Amino acid sequence: MNLKAKSIIKICAGGAFFLSVLNCASNRPDSGRNLIWNDEFNGKGLPDSLQWNYDTGGGGFGNEEAQFYTKNRLENARMEKGNLIIEAKKENWENNKYTSARLLTKGKFAFQYGTIEVRAKLPKGRGTWPAIWMMSENMKKWPDDGELDIMEHVGFNQGYVHASVHTKKYNHIQGTQKDVSDAFHVYKAYWTPEKIDVYIDEQKFFTYENKEKNYGAWPFDQPYFIILNLAVGGMWGGKEGIDDLVFPQKYYIDYVRVYQNK
Repeated sequence: MNLKAKSIIKICAGGAFFLSVLNCASNRPDSGRNLIWNDEFNGKGLPDSLQWNYDTGGGGFGNEEAQFYTKNRLENARMEKGNLIIEAKKENWENNKYTSARLLTKGKFAFQYGTIEVRAKLPKGRGTWPAIWMMSENMKKWPDDGELDIMEHVGFNQGYVHASVHTKKYNHIQGTQKDVSDAFHVYKAYWTPEKIDVYIDEQKFFTYENKEKNYGAWPFDQPYFIILNLAVGGMWGGKEGIDDLVFPQKYYIDYVRVYQNK
């Protein structure tokens, strides 16, 4: 979600056939792999405090976002009907005009190599900026210690989903056109010592390879934690303004699952 020196490469794909197969992804854990961590969000009320922490504050931690991230507030983050709902609302909160939530597993769960899958339905509207991403548990300096953005979506560009990595030396993003706000899709990252592949419903659309074998280009040989958030505005999400008429907006997460690779 940090945007310093961020470049964008767009690749359009899709069509009726492609979208028709996207909805066939299974919502059951894969018995053929070793599930090492998951949250199915089958409870009610606040997210499980044994699984998730919160980042709190306004300004987007350098991204000039418009929301204030709250903590332990049902209006912004709750489990309901088998989903985690992160809701961005138009309301004044500590000098900010919107509220939302940013959940993370830092200090509770991190992993090194494996496959992470997140089934989600994204919000819609100019100014929304949901994300699924990961950062180093031992982060000392950004971007040197790495960031993996599995999914980012900005509401002013409804047809595109973006994936990227941030390292000291490189920043690379590719996007692919999807209908992401009207249905659930599975966002997956397959992470090995050699490369990171990112998929939407088993369709690979981004690869980052460990070609140079040095920390400046590949800091991904250390444990990373998971982040789920819904920003409002910001340097990228608010590039074309914020449409106040679309709020409140909900970001639905059906599950988060992490598997050990074979």
